[in-house]
Amino acid sequence: MAEAAAPAPAAPKVKTRKPRQRACDEKDAKGKICAGHMKRFYDFPKATEALVRQQAGLGPREPLELYRCHRCGTLYLPFKEELPRSFVLRY
Repeated sequence: MAEAAAPAPAAPKVKTRKPRQRACDEKDAKGKICAGHMKRFYDFPKATEALVRQQAGLGPREPLELYRCHRCGTLYLPFKEELPRSFVLRY
């Protein structure tokens, strides 16, 4: 029997958070909002880091603060005018 090749995983969608946003606002195919909780994403793979840095225009030495929806996996960059949530990234 011929085995079907597994589809390649799609690259995660990268969005920017709105001010004080805590829930995901990504819509599915039917138009329903995901509303999953966004959690701080600490140990992301190097491929994900490279993708996010490229889309956000960040250099390799700039600190990266990243959030991920626990339901759909959408990645969120922080709101630019808001202070970082981590004390390490504030300096």
